Amino acid sequence: MIRMLIITLWVLAGITSCSDFKSETAITKWQDDKKAAISMTFDDATINQFRQALPIMNNLGYRGTFYINTADIPGSQFPPKFLGRPIAEIIKETANSPTTRENLFERASAVRFLDIENAVELHNSAGSLFESGKITEAIAKVEEAFAAVRKKKSFREVRPVLHEGELITWKEIKQFASQGHEFGSHTISHPRLAVLDEQNLLYEMEKCKEEILNQLGPEHTFSAECPFGTENERVMEYAYKIHPALRNRMPEPFLEEFNRGSKMTPASSDKEYVQWQRGPLQKTTIDVMKSWVDTLLIHDNVWLVLTFHGIDGIGWEAKPHEELQEYFGYMKQHEENLWVAPFREVTKYMRERVNAKLNTVESAGKIVISITHSLDPALYNFPLTLKTYVDPDWKNVSVKQGSKNVTFQLTADEKASYVLYHAFPNSEDIEISGED
Repeated sequence: MIRMLIITLWVLAGITSCSDFKSETAITKWQDDKKAAISMTFDDATINQFRQALPIMNNLGYRGTFYINTADIPGSQFPPKFLGRPIAEIIKETANSPTTRENLFERASAVRFLDIENAVELHNSAGSLFESGKITEAIAKVEEAFAAVRKKKSFREVRPVLHEGELITWKEIKQFASQGHEFGSHTISHPRLAVLDEQNLLYEMEKCKEEILNQLGPEHTFSAECPFGTENERVMEYAYKIHPALRNRMPEPFLEEFNRGSKMTPASSDKEYVQWQRGPLQKTTIDVMKSWVDTLLIHDNVWLVLTFHGIDGIGWEAKPHEELQEYFGYMKQHEENLWVAPFREVTKYMRERVNAKLNTVESAGKIVISITHSLDPALYNFPLTLKTYVDPDWKNVSVKQGSKNVTFQLTADEKASYVLYHAFPNSEDIEISGED
């Protein structure tokens, strides 16, 4: 039966005998020749992400990406702080000198540290208005904050508090990282970066990265998410000098981005890849969430990037863990078509694939393939999936790269017999051999 199938495939492919066969190798669009990719990302490091969501993922064999605010982790070296002139000096100055476009960034940076109850909220509101182009309204929020602190007659600097209650520890995070989960920067203390002056903006991003580097190593400094999903041009310019990849923005010629607020669907793009971000909110039904997965199954180029925040009542727009259990289980039902992986892995795979070059040399009983790319090998060393069509008469097909040697059973599609395997770019040649 198998022999008849192989002969039929030869005929369909125009091969009349084994001697007519010529090998062909391609890098599959997604790892293991899956139909689509999914990255499950979590912002803010709220405790139930780790107490509830992460164990569900582990039980299903899934690994996620957690963008953390390091100020919320006990023992972190770099606390939130205001850099610049003494805050007392700025407060006194605001009594006689109004906030303008010229001094907005310095003052908006200081607002979060004022000794008033709603300092963080006023800072966030000013940042949101600024990013919406409402500069006058943003200035008014800053003026409101300084008027309140002058009325209180307090000149002390107060550290902003992000979360109260139980906090995750570095010891636990290291354990989760060893399980394959990715941890990335979400800044030290979650400010509106678009209204920070340069020194405070860089402190929040660079020192968060340095903290993660010191605690977890360079693998966890690859990707980041700037708070509030900002796409502010100035912030993006700074952030891309610090991190190779941002969930906020992926400016790649081969990639179409539809971020959380976009109404566009993957079908509207003809790019090689589509990054389709969806952020489940409290009102987002499980049926809608499942429909996102269904959409992946009718395309071959979509990367679904899910953005979660709170879980079980803790954190912004908290979702119940029972929904996550059902939702992740739905993905598991379709795992033959879905590659579920951390954000950094999918990013590396796509960039390596579109920049890779293959060279193949055939001889009797052997195929030798080299795979290279021009990207920084210190960053881009993720294995790619290769699909090589081989002589259908071969038995006990062996694939070797370096010291790793694996024997495969052949698989057949409408074209011919092939072997599917992982290979590292810029490494040793891949040798595929078999016997008739």
